[in-house]
Amino acid sequence: MSSVRYAALEEVMQRKAKGLNVNNGKVSEFYGSNVFNRVAMRAHLTEEAYESVVNAMNHGHRIERDIADQVAMAMKDWALAKGATHYTHWFQPLTGATAEKHDAFFTPTSDGRAIEQFEGSLLVQQEPDASSFPNGGIRNTFEARGYTAWDPSSPAFIIGTTLCIPTVFISYTGEALDYKMPLLKALDVIDKAATDVCQYFDKNITKVRATLGWEQEYFLVDAGLYNARPDLMMSGRTLLGQMPAKGQQLDDHYFGSIPERALAFMQELEFESLKLGIPIKTRHNEVAPNQFECAPVYEEADVAVDHNLLLMDLMEKIARKHDFRVLFHEKPFAGINGSGKHNNWSLGTNTGVNLLSPGKNPKTNLRFLTFFVNTIKAIADNPDILRASIASATNDHRLGGNEAPPAIISVFIGSQLSEMLDKLEASIKAGKMTPEAKTELKLSIGKIPQLLLDNTDRNRTSPFAFTGNKFEFRAVGSTANCSSAMIAINTIVADQLAKFKVAVDERIKKGDKKDEALLKELQVLIKESKKIRFEGNGYGEEWVKEAKKRGLNNFLDTPSALKVMTSKEYKKLFSKLDILSEREIDARYEVELENYILKLQIEARVLGDLCNTSVIPAAIAYQNIVLENLRGMKEVFGSASDKMTNSQKELLAYVNKHLQGVYSKVNEMVEERKKANAVQDTAKKADAYCHKVKPLFEEIKYHADRLERVIDDELWKLPKLRELLFSK
Repeated sequence: MSSVRYAALEEVMQRKAKGLNVNNGKVSEFYGSNVFNRVAMRAHLTEEAYESVVNAMNHGHRIERDIADQVAMAMKDWALAKGATHYTHWFQPLTGATAEKHDAFFTPTSDGRAIEQFEGSLLVQQEPDASSFPNGGIRNTFEARGYTAWDPSSPAFIIGTTLCIPTVFISYTGEALDYKMPLLKALDVIDKAATDVCQYFDKNITKVRATLGWEQEYFLVDAGLYNARPDLMMSGRTLLGQMPAKGQQLDDHYFGSIPERALAFMQELEFESLKLGIPIKTRHNEVAPNQFECAPVYEEADVAVDHNLLLMDLMEKIARKHDFRVLFHEKPFAGINGSGKHNNWSLGTNTGVNLLSPGKNPKTNLRFLTFFVNTIKAIADNPDILRASIASATNDHRLGGNEAPPAIISVFIGSQLSEMLDKLEASIKAGKMTPEAKTELKLSIGKIPQLLLDNTDRNRTSPFAFTGNKFEFRAVGSTANCSSAMIAINTIVADQLAKFKVAVDERIKKGDKKDEALLKELQVLIKESKKIRFEGNGYGEEWVKEAKKRGLNNFLDTPSALKVMTSKEYKKLFSKLDILSEREIDARYEVELENYILKLQIEARVLGDLCNTSVIPAAIAYQNIVLENLRGMKEVFGSASDKMTNSQKELLAYVNKHLQGVYSKVNEMVEERKKANAVQDTAKKADAYCHKVKPLFEEIKYHADRLERVIDDELWKLPKLRELLFSK
């Protein structure tokens, strides 16, 4: 970006800020200004309506029709005052993106005029044409009716001139057709289970909220170069491309000075995000060239999920204004780091306590250990559920790479906490605990904060790592809707906490004191969950062998990872807790497989087109140039040219070899794709695409990249990776 354009952008942003009465760019002056939050509700709602909405947000209480009418009118007036002309129910279908249908506020009147109108019925529920969204067989195309229902727990907001109302999306028969509905159910379940366990420690704790702090990684590429790469446009990644001499090996991009053009994009993104109440605080260069990251302050999980999806939408829109395209694909460029979306998860109480943060005395640390150990136990019992929650065609490229965790699910807690748990397990004997043992345990437990203060041995190769006061689920992909991971984590932890409560109560009934019962049950859980704890190098082949001995699965592809969804145990768990019915699980399994198939199908078609219309013609054109050179040499030097043109002949043979390789492998891929498309069973079709079609991508890329090495730049029409990665 030119300095003139950069200065102009700065001036525009300053004018925006002044229009919002911002003094010296203070975020506090405009943060959340486009959100119908509690401050806005206080200003526009009656006390009765305000309390009703707050109770719905905090406790899930029903909002009566007359109150809904009041809220709708207030929301409309607030939105109109900010220039809104339309409203939409904003929801999260199983496409992985968001969806919206805009309707105008105006209603024609009989005298030929119009009034602005928005009633409670329109706020609470709408019936979008839902026939074209993925549903996994729950609905037929002719059954277009689906309902979007207002979710009061997430505040409405304004984008441009549209009032966006967060909603859930359900079918006519009541099944969830989105990510939001099961997420809200999972959050309710973890609330109840965790609150019940908290009663052992503090009767004042009446609510527990799961919190989420995500970290969004992404690439920025020049729009002109992006538009010249059909594979980036259609699939989000470069299917072909020789790595340039310089990649990320010098580590000079990581945490470096942010390029001016990228910084201008970030500044506008942050400005618009903050107005929407998205608490973005961090921005920096990531490891790979033209790779960046942003991260907010943690929030309640459902709001954090909404904010992440909203941010991704904003990023795409704002990037276009800066002549960029943003890449969320987990691996847009082979040979350098891909992008993840680390999910930092914890549990917070209505009393302001982080249940995964150690306290200052044995009592609060026993509470910490209770939730800490139960979380580890939940992962140990359900690693395949966690793996399935982050499975996708795009994330398959990243998991196990040198910048991402392996596909084997394990938990890292650090050597000091591992030692602490081992001592705790060994110190508790059967029967009554002696006073000396109790004293020793209390002293040991009391030292936890000091241990964590020095516990800096973070393990970047772990998919699920404890980082002081939270667990970081590092294996989540950058394109993912965080709901999938949050549904899985909160469900399995809630189930484990409920089992723990039953077991502890049973020990107390048999005569154990409360603390003793808690410690004895924790000892059992520590012992039973040891297999999931791993402190070493997750990239090493030794871990693959060790994990197999421990009985941990290593699902390297999405079809394998998703099969757990067909198991009786999976269906029993989610249906027992009323998060997903068996029918909904079957439907989601079908949707995930279809999504996997379609993404590989698109990649296969794009790759074939690229080779047939760009790579092969370029190779033939280059061959013709070399052949013309040979003929010219023959004309000038006669038979003497035979020895003089050995290099040209070798080059011609080299090009022909890889030209034939591209041609034959593309034809082979097309035939395998036809066979796969003929398979009727979705699971078998996904396996065919995974094991028969996809492996040919790399073989085609190998030959095409070898051609790129030697063919004249003027003939090679596709922008090269050196241009995509290093254009500023």
